[in-house]
Amino acid sequence: MSDDSAPQPPSRFRRALGAVGRAALLPVQGASYLVRAGQAHQHFFLPVLNGALGDQLAARFDPRAIRMSFRRGGRDVAVTDLGLTEPHQKTVVYVHGLMGDELIWQTGFQDAPGSRRYGPRLAEETHSRALYLRYNSGLHLSENGREFNRLLSELVNTWPDAIGELVLVGHSMGGLIIRSAGYYASRSASLNEELRMKNEELGPEPKESPTKNSSFFIPHSSLSEAPAPWLAHLRSVFLIGTPNDGSWLEQNSHFTARLLERINLFPTRFLSKALNQRSNGIKDLRYSILVDEDWQDAHANDFVPPRTPVPPLPGVQYHILLGSWLRTTRPAALREYFGDGLVGQGSARGHATFGDEATLPTGASVRSAAFSQQHHGGLLTHPEVFQYLKQWA
Repeated sequence: MSDDSAPQPPSRFRRALGAVGRAALLPVQGASYLVRAGQAHQHFFLPVLNGALGDQLAARFDPRAIRMSFRRGGRDVAVTDLGLTEPHQKTVVYVHGLMGDELIWQTGFQDAPGSRRYGPRLAEETHSRALYLRYNSGLHLSENGREFNRLLSELVNTWPDAIGELVLVGHSMGGLIIRSAGYYASRSASLNEELRMKNEELGPEPKESPTKNSSFFIPHSSLSEAPAPWLAHLRSVFLIGTPNDGSWLEQNSHFTARLLERINLFPTRFLSKALNQRSNGIKDLRYSILVDEDWQDAHANDFVPPRTPVPPLPGVQYHILLGSWLRTTRPAALREYFGDGLVGQGSARGHATFGDEATLPTGASVRSAAFSQQHHGGLLTHPEVFQYLKQWA
């Protein structure tokens, strides 16, 4: 006996009608998704614009040019207005990469509801303080490095009792900005020592105006008595997907632009000129140029440009976190070259800088961790990366 109460499957007509209805709604749903995505990502407009053309905006004093600053609640915050009250608290400063901003450390459009990224999670679970930096990623790496050095010095000088251990976390270009800042902080200390020794050799400061023969005398009052103050607080640096030895993508872009230029036909010259409009920050990624003198050098545009060594800082533990985008079934050489899709694994490891333990300065150490099947952006949300940060920060 049949059961008349059992639900009957829909007819072919109804199924076809439903399919047509769903197909008709796809453009509307797609447009709605694009609108929501655009609203959620509208804060990226200025960072992307600055990453692409930020050097040109800054040269024109364009109000859209980003100025380096700490950020809170979507706004720039002066160091004096940070209001740091907790004494001697471990402070973690997060530095985004090319065309990014401070929100990449906090939340994302496609993240699960209520989820938080590394910054707020680490602050809560380790009782540390999180500070977020935003900068114009179209400027030269060394320009941002010098400014970051200045800003960190201002931070420690303004809030000497609030800053305990200092931890710097950089993603991609952000890691290079950290290394450049360290170079200028340590260089100022070395320069002060050299100038002090020069003054001692020249004898006591003259009471009268210097004579022609003493034109190289440098008054003691012009020398700083101490190196950049933040170096004394720095304990750890995390370089996440950082192209320490340069970006294969920018190396190929540079090669293509030079090749098109040498062909010397109108179409190729036009394409070469258009390609060369990319910002100085992007161009510096070719071999990770961290020092002013290198990009100012007459041979800076050569296929093998000058590159001043920027060694690790003494007493600092460096953590190199890198991704491997391709599956393990792919040839090892390909996985090494492409790395996380934007940064090769060899470059991320920074063999030229971190490869020889015997040359590390006193107290410096290097650890590395690789995360399989993780692309460049995925390193910002990977749970194992967070656990690593939590363990070692």
